[in-house]
Amino acid sequence: MHGVRYDRILASTALALILAGPLGSAANAAPPRPPQPVYYSPWFGGPIQPPPRAIPQRKAATKKPAPAAAAPTPAPTPAPAATDAAAPATTETVATIPTQQPAAAATAAVAPAAPVPAAVAPAAPAAAPAAAAPAAPAAAPPADAAAPAVAAEPAAPPPDPLASLDPADRPFAEKIRDLFASKDNKVLDKIFATRKERGQVEAFYQARAFAPVWLDKGVETARAKAVAARINDAESDGLDSKDYRTPTFAGSQDALVEADIKLSQTVITYARHVQAGRFAFTRVSNNNVELPQAPPDPADVLTKVSTAANAAKALDEFSPQHPAYKKLKAVLAEMRGKGAGGTPEILDGQPLKPATGKAQPMEDERVPLLREKLGLTVTGDPSDRQYDAKLVEAVKKYQKTVELPANGIVDSKTIKELNGPARHQQVDIVVANMERWRWYPRDLGKDHVIVNQPEFMLRVYHEGANVWTTKVVIGKPSMQTPLLSETMKYVTINPTWNVPPSIVHNEYLPALAQDPTVLARMGLKVVTERDGSVHIYQPPGDANALGRIRFNFPNRFLVYQHDTPDKQYFNDVVRAQSHGCMRVQDPAKYAEVLFNIARPSESWTAEKVKRMYGSAEQDIQLPLPIWVHLTYQTAMVDENGKLQVFRDVYGLDTRTLAAIKNERTVVEPQQERKKEDQVAASNGGRRMPRTVSFFDSLFGGGRGFSPQPMPQRPVPVYRR
Repeated sequence: MHGVRYDRILASTALALILAGPLGSAANAAPPRPPQPVYYSPWFGGPIQPPPRAIPQRKAATKKPAPAAAAPTPAPTPAPAATDAAAPATTETVATIPTQQPAAAATAAVAPAAPVPAAVAPAAPAAAPAAAAPAAPAAAPPADAAAPAVAAEPAAPPPDPLASLDPADRPFAEKIRDLFASKDNKVLDKIFATRKERGQVEAFYQARAFAPVWLDKGVETARAKAVAARINDAESDGLDSKDYRTPTFAGSQDALVEADIKLSQTVITYARHVQAGRFAFTRVSNNNVELPQAPPDPADVLTKVSTAANAAKALDEFSPQHPAYKKLKAVLAEMRGKGAGGTPEILDGQPLKPATGKAQPMEDERVPLLREKLGLTVTGDPSDRQYDAKLVEAVKKYQKTVELPANGIVDSKTIKELNGPARHQQVDIVVANMERWRWYPRDLGKDHVIVNQPEFMLRVYHEGANVWTTKVVIGKPSMQTPLLSETMKYVTINPTWNVPPSIVHNEYLPALAQDPTVLARMGLKVVTERDGSVHIYQPPGDANALGRIRFNFPNRFLVYQHDTPDKQYFNDVVRAQSHGCMRVQDPAKYAEVLFNIARPSESWTAEKVKRMYGSAEQDIQLPLPIWVHLTYQTAMVDENGKLQVFRDVYGLDTRTLAAIKNERTVVEPQQERKKEDQVAASNGGRRMPRTVSFFDSLFGGGRGFSPQPMPQRPVPVYRR
């Protein structure tokens, strides 16, 4: 009897568990599981699915049943009681929220489990129902019935980026892709000098699904031929076509692919050279140049040239578009062709000598050209052939500046100096000047000022037209005026001159030691600071070294343009006598021109500026900043279309041509990479940036291209 009751209890308990579980009727199914949030981990680098939220089951509302041994005559357990009998097992565990299943799936799962074989009952211990309770939820599938089928399907392959290409172009694209994918590839090592350049070109090809740039179905395009022809004509821009290797599109698919990549690299190199120059300007001057020298972006170059209707013209537009550069380019073509080109030369012949006593001046057909060379203004007949006293004095001053005997005799040595370099040397000078123009900004500004140092002239341009010109005095060779581009921000009337420490220690203190009153006679004030340093300044006034006006374009060289009480220097042919700043011949007129550009509604005149002269320093702001470009044009084409060649007062032509010559010694890319690898090996695998490579200087942060902090206002120490 006891055994029969025990079997009934087990059977009732098993049936109750089946009916109470998630595989039971739809009425007993748990609510759908809400969507779980997705978290992102900064350590694992991707989404993390949190574990299911644990929710404990509620205890049954019935009283805890007494132990089976305490019941003398247990009655048959009804179905509801079986549910309560399972409750103690679930209250001891934490289960996840079960998900609802379709009715068909629940029926199929319950059908075979309904009968309970008698053989199972004796084998199961008394605690079996409680231990088996959590197994029912674990057997349930996820909420989405289709999820197991989707998860079981293999992941769809990613879309093929080459699928959109023409079938005839696809084999070439695949080879290009495989070439760049190879980490150790001798073909690309021969093409690219640095890994950075290789990566830039690879990114461009990848953006176009590795389609060839210069091939169409395996055939060289007309665009490729036009680009190659333009590069092979590099001499027209003062470059050397030998520096650029245009490939031949012939042979196998591998050869065609290599040619496509090689032409892309050549186009980038040519565009960089024609826009920013072949080398860093630090090879010419490490302390007196501060210019943008901005190279084009490689992707922009390839995009522009590969999509333009006229590829050769698109490539040509990377060269400077300044009128001065274009005129030099035209003259260079004439000089290398059949055109006359160059500057007219004074023919050698009988020496021209000054007249003595009451004798009449000599007459010679070379006199008009001599006046032109010396920059003398002709007040009478321009064809006057008399070697008069005024011309003799101009010749004497010129002879003094070029270190010849200042006797006024125009002999063969004087003629040679006046004529300047020979024709073949003039070609080199034009090339050097075209190279320096590439260092300047692409846009000089609608309104700007250009100082041509070798010419000792200043020109103001308004809306592209030259509206005013004057003479200037520049720095002596030992204190060179720098090359730079900056904006003029304000003009100072009645400036104070704070003497720079270099002039204080090198010039004024030694003079003060010899004569304690010398500085006072010059109108200078001497102040000894608490730290023992000496500050020397000059208050505003007519005798001030800066004159009455200073024109400020803040820069790290602390140079500017200003008036001067030493007007006699403007009569010299070679005007290089300052400490680095530029002295302007007519500063009041210069201020008038600038103010009418930047402050057009105020009707400025030179007389209005002069009425402000006094003892109080005053700044006048320029609401419209005006660009100031300090250039070094030893060769320029004048308004009449004639090439003018000027004296190389600072020797920049010599250094520029030397740098060009050294740059033409082409280093093969594989040799450059070999040196790079050797340096890396000697530094424990670290690759050190090179400081002499032009490419690294432009694209790798080489020295000489670091932006210099420019003060918004100049410090109160000025050169002059």
